[in-house]
Amino acid sequence: MPDTHDIGALITTLQLAGLSTALLLLLGTPLAWWLAHTRSAFKPVVDACVALPLVLPPTVLGFYLLLLLGAEGPLGGLMVKLGGQPLAFTFAGLVIGSVIYSLPFVVQPLQDAFRRIGERPIEVAATLGAGRTDRWLSVILPLARPGYITAAVLGFAHTLGEFGVVLMIGGNIPGSTRVLSIAIYDHVETLEYGKAHVLAGLLLVLSFTLLFGVYAINRRFVIGRVAS
Repeated sequence: MPDTHDIGALITTLQLAGLSTALLLLLGTPLAWWLAHTRSAFKPVVDACVALPLVLPPTVLGFYLLLLLGAEGPLGGLMVKLGGQPLAFTFAGLVIGSVIYSLPFVVQPLQDAFRRIGERPIEVAATLGAGRTDRWLSVILPLARPGYITAAVLGFAHTLGEFGVVLMIGGNIPGSTRVLSIAIYDHVETLEYGKAHVLAGLLLVLSFTLLFGVYAINRRFVIGRVAS
């Protein structure tokens, strides 16, 4: 059975994944919409920046985030000047790192969903008198629902398995920055394979369930659209 520290790591992991996913959907929606429709010359640059975490080693990203969020860094130093504390080795720092590291897993599905909608449904809604808010609520969001489901599940699942980035910027502080991936590493390092098996199996089952769910939901949505 998981001990108290492992249960705390599970709670921290779920909190981190949930908050990061919510922020990713909030921030990723306008970014994905812009990328799906813009003709700006800067689009390839922004696309590359969004996709960078896919190819950049997590330790490299974590190192630069550590410099950014530390007491001597631009963001961490600003927090100190405002009377706060550096963001490195805090839960808030983990959230920032998770949002950046999981950004492509949310933005790219949303971008594809917005691109598949096309302009015609939005133009038809506009000619019928629907305002911008109405078009978003009654046309864009329903049609982009599979993209949102995929983005939310991938963002959440990817955050569950983070290791390199969270270790670099969060360390291993029980009850604050210790997450399941780090707890598994600790157990393996101390040859506690039984405890490592429990936590690793939990992550495996949870990740598979999330991915199976998103594929099943999207398949049902596609079949429903074809049938209609």
